[in-house]
Amino acid sequence: MELRNHTALITGGASGLGAATARTFHGAGANVMLMDLSEDNGKKMMAELGERVGFVKGNVVDADDMARAVQETMATFGKLHILVACAGIGPPAKVLGKDGPQPLEKFSQIIQVNLIGTFNAIRMAAAEMARNDPNDQGERGVMITTASVAAFEGQIGQAAYSASKAGIAGMTLPIAREFAQTGIRIMTIAPGLFDTPLLASLPDDAKKSLGAQVPFPSRLGDPTEFASLAEHIVVSPMLNGSTIRLDGAIRMTAR
Repeated sequence: MELRNHTALITGGASGLGAATARTFHGAGANVMLMDLSEDNGKKMMAELGERVGFVKGNVVDADDMARAVQETMATFGKLHILVACAGIGPPAKVLGKDGPQPLEKFSQIIQVNLIGTFNAIRMAAAEMARNDPNDQGERGVMITTASVAAFEGQIGQAAYSASKAGIAGMTLPIAREFAQTGIRIMTIAPGLFDTPLLASLPDDAKKSLGAQVPFPSRLGDPTEFASLAEHIVVSPMLNGSTIRLDGAIRMTAR
């Protein structure tokens, strides 16, 4: 599917991986609708990109917010061809902490935002994509979700985060099989250690130490590299139903 003259809805689109993807897609000629909790970041992205961009403040966990984001996309651009689901959180917490068992609410929140929020975006976007006319490859839409290498090698303190990301990877194939008859593809990207807002609070020496754990290239990933892979997925019809690791060959240790 081409990016030029097509429309992408990007959750978590005002910062980090989502913002980098928005810039890349917009630069390739796509219309982009950004959904994010941060209105300030959304306004900055709109000012930066100029034309062919919209912003909706909303929470991916909220069914009404997600429906409104899709409706705003349709009202602004008339069509929805691409979904990139980047919204997510990842605060660490041990199952048994100093104060006893991890509060169930902490586990539930991460599952809600990362996994259920991603599914919420998929289901609402699919309803509109299914109405598109197919292109010459029979495609009506493309979806890209965001997992993590923690889905496969979760570290201590990442039980909730790993479970949420493993869930995203795990639902990719069954959704691809279901959507095949509709002409909608879905792929998942599992990033390794990337320089995103999740790591923004760390000092520079800590970031360098993390980057040194990556076999090659020995550095943190740049969000533009995620965006480049997302672009490739959109334009490559045979990419469907799989999870691609984007990690410099890192395999996470226990700590």
